[in-house]
Amino acid sequence: MRSSNTWESLDVPLLQVLHALLTERSVSNAARRLKQSQPAVSASLRRLREITGDQLLVRSRNGMTPTERGMALLDPVTEVLNQIQRIGIQQIHFDPAETRQVFNLATPDYLSAIDLGEIMRRVRAEAPHCTFAIHSLGPDFDYAAALESGMLDIVIANWPQPPEHLRMTPLFEDDVVCLMRKKHPLAETTLTLESYLSAEHLVPTPYTVGQRGVIDLHLARERLKRNIVGYVPYFSIVPYMLLQMNAVFSLPRSFAKHYCSLMPLKTSEIPIDFPKIPFYMLWHERVHHSDEHRWFRELIVSVLRPS
Repeated sequence: MRSSNTWESLDVPLLQVLHALLTERSVSNAARRLKQSQPAVSASLRRLREITGDQLLVRSRNGMTPTERGMALLDPVTEVLNQIQRIGIQQIHFDPAETRQVFNLATPDYLSAIDLGEIMRRVRAEAPHCTFAIHSLGPDFDYAAALESGMLDIVIANWPQPPEHLRMTPLFEDDVVCLMRKKHPLAETTLTLESYLSAEHLVPTPYTVGQRGVIDLHLARERLKRNIVGYVPYFSIVPYMLLQMNAVFSLPRSFAKHYCSLMPLKTSEIPIDFPKIPFYMLWHERVHHSDEHRWFRELIVSVLRPS
């Protein structure tokens, strides 16, 4: 049995290292997140192993895997750090010009790069010492768990049914258009229902397992089926693919407008009454009352929400 003196050596920095290691499952990633050196994080891990009497994380094929004891510690450590954060929020006035906070934002890649660039510009202008990290979403990424654990601070999304347990605020709505190259056989015609459905369609790979997007959900309800010839994981590669083939792509107008200004592409109106795509911001209750995270959310709203 370990003495109480051993456990008394646990402090907030050690708990932060433990939380980062258990969520990142990598010494190097944890070091980047904490803005520490890898040797410092490794030394903290050795200390944590001494205190707990457990390896906590062991090497595996894909990096490091928490032990059973390590996984059992994740929830209580998360709760302790959340409680400490709440105490600090009441005592420390947040000053964007002084903060060294790391803000983690995840978003599908069909959000306009111009908008993301403006968010980053504003963050750097108002909080020059902080770090702004953009993360990609994918079907294997549990964004809800990442928001809960602190790996992410905000998710921008447009799924028809956002999780009810997360905080949410609307940002903007966008309508759906059809994007194609200017030399596409349909480029100089008005799309009909038949020509739209029978055209060769590229479609996005789903961002979340088991959840359809606005377009697919509406087509299914109307019992309509597109001629899908390919699935693509990233919106940003679609415009380049369209230049090489007679395919079309249905997407938010703002994204299409950006690429039409850069490349020989054009948009056509779709002869289907698709509902507008709602974009919104999600965050977890654990950071809802944090001044620094409130500032970050309000900055994003000021950039993306129409005035």
